[in-house]
Amino acid sequence: MELNVLAIVVAAIVPLFVGAIWYNPKVFGNTWMKASGMTEEKIKSGNIAVIFGVTLVLSFMLAFSVNGMVIHQIAAEQLAFTNPDSEAFKAFMEEFGNVHRSYGHGALHGAIGALFFVLPVLGINALFERKSGKYIFINVAYWVVTLAIMDAILCGWQ
Repeated sequence: MELNVLAIVVAAIVPLFVGAIWYNPKVFGNTWMKASGMTEEKIKSGNIAVIFGVTLVLSFMLAFSVNGMVIHQIAAEQLAFTNPDSEAFKAFMEEFGNVHRSYGHGALHGAIGALFFVLPVLGINALFERKSGKYIFINVAYWVVTLAIMDAILCGWQ
């Protein structure tokens, strides 16, 4: 099983594109700004090159790390790492091959991952930061959509 570098690159760009739409004032941007305490002045004060550059690096890390979560064959390959010629690994790949390698399967894993990992992490932080449920919903829903798209690309692109 080879690492699909092009799929990882494309998936890593997804958070920037989805974020540009999601946090646009015509979508959830104004509501998010109010819920987060963000102001136009704060937005303009940031170094946009650094923000986008670091976001891209973090997005690559995310795309690389969730790759194994959405492609079950990677886990089998990791188990067989010490002996890739093992009969057990060959039998597994012969029987299951590319089962569950689809865009829909990846999207499902992305949405589940967001709900069971991102929601608790962001929710806990937001509770201690005294943020509203609206703030949590906007940010978690962004990650549900973003990870569903990212994981669909990673799992389905063969």
